[in-house]
Amino acid sequence: METGGGATGGSGVGRTTGADVIAVLDREYPRRLAEAWDSVGPVCGDPTEPVEAVLVCVDVTDDVVDAAIAVGAQLVIAHHPLLLRGVDSVAADTVKGRIVHRLIRAGVGLFTAHTNADSARAGVSDALADLLDLVDTVPIDPKPLAPMDKWVVMVPEGNAEQVTEAMFAAGAGAIGEYRDCSWSVVGTGQFEAQEAADPTIGVIGERTRVDEDRVEMVAARGLRRSVLTALRGAHPYEEPAFDILELADAASDVGLGRIGRLDEPTTVGEFAARVEARLHSPSGVRVAGDPDRPVRTVAVCGGAGDSLLDIVAAEGADVYVTGDLRHHPVDESLRRGGPALIDAGHWATEFPWCGHVARLLADELGVTVAVHRTPTDPFVLVEGER
Repeated sequence: METGGGATGGSGVGRTTGADVIAVLDREYPRRLAEAWDSVGPVCGDPTEPVEAVLVCVDVTDDVVDAAIAVGAQLVIAHHPLLLRGVDSVAADTVKGRIVHRLIRAGVGLFTAHTNADSARAGVSDALADLLDLVDTVPIDPKPLAPMDKWVVMVPEGNAEQVTEAMFAAGAGAIGEYRDCSWSVVGTGQFEAQEAADPTIGVIGERTRVDEDRVEMVAARGLRRSVLTALRGAHPYEEPAFDILELADAASDVGLGRIGRLDEPTTVGEFAARVEARLHSPSGVRVAGDPDRPVRTVAVCGGAGDSLLDIVAAEGADVYVTGDLRHHPVDESLRRGGPALIDAGHWATEFPWCGHVARLLADELGVTVAVHRTPTDPFVLVEGER
């Protein structure tokens, strides 16, 4: 077991709890980004208990539990879920159940950030891209932005503020880290109230013109009912004039993998040497493609990334770094003129993220954070290399 060299942080101000740590992790790696099949978040432990030390790892193994106890950690943060598909027992005589029981007996909680950390900024592939000197990165397979509506409301000038404030209170007008966002312009509204109407302004049977603000703002589509209720409740008109426009889907800055560029061009062979030197993959580095091919555009994906091969090729990457590449997808990609491919192993391409998590928690919460550096890659020996 080796955790040395990965400990950061010190005594924080006040009492840090598991809930405080989870709040930071959920902010950085929102659980909504996880794939539908995934299992992320707390696995065991009491979030109200204090946390002074944390251990970060890729996989939860018996050795990791030993390390957590040795460094006095109250929480383990893992990338790979310990409990995922088809789990119906955590009995102590099962492989995974034994680990859960050991953690609980030692007073150590467990939290998992998996595919949510793969897609988030700064996530698993960002850490890999940073380590390999990529700049100006974007997702290989971006997730769509949350479905949004654009609201256009016509309201008399003197009542515009009360209407917009009510819509803001219902959640409209939020764009990223900004709130209460709107745009308006003054125009002339026109209407004629009929016999059954009860107009706030104007006379029944006469055409009326009013100076009105045209107010525009966006809102998440899921808020449509509450925003409409707020609009109607605050608007002075019996029949407010408004439009709800469904905005087209657009790619976000989160998603699987990263593609970027190198400040200084190199070759596939030279870049593969960089990958090997910086990742120290216990399963070695495999390279497919011409080692003399020039490299400027690089794609990376921590973990198993051959599902992204077609997208990477379409994006014009010169080389793609990932793990768990299979024979036939690699062969077919090269035959179609795809990028050179570097397989650095599953664990090695995800491990750099552990350091990101350690620095994040140490900086924000002041807790002591250790990184479990001993590879948990099941492939630990490379024979017959020549």
